[in-house]
Amino acid sequence: MARPGYMIPMLLGKLTKKPVTVMYPFEKLDPAPGLRGKIKFYTERCIGCGICAKDCPTGACYMVDIPNPVDKKKKTPEFDLDMCAFCGQCEESCPKDAIKLTDDYELAHFKRGELIIK
Repeated sequence: MARPGYMIPMLLGKLTKKPVTVMYPFEKLDPAPGLRGKIKFYTERCIGCGICAKDCPTGACYMVDIPNPVDKKKKTPEFDLDMCAFCGQCEESCPKDAIKLTDDYELAHFKRGELIIK
């Protein structure tokens, strides 16, 4: 059986130390180096090759038709971040550097489909 009052010295020691946690919405920590967060897609660099959609292991990247009066077969990728594993394969396989993973990690939304990047 534990002796009475053995926690009192431990509690008094913790009262004088700095808190371990942060008040999250009001105080934010800097992201860790190399964090793979929200996708940034540069449409002007994209050539529509579809390699990102072929290499995506989760199917979060897929090709959709875009209305283009000159070329009827032009496609562009869309990214569904609800399904994304943030592995970075799309960024590595893009030949024109049209896809970048940023360090933005706040992706909470209220409705499904709000995290689709076009």
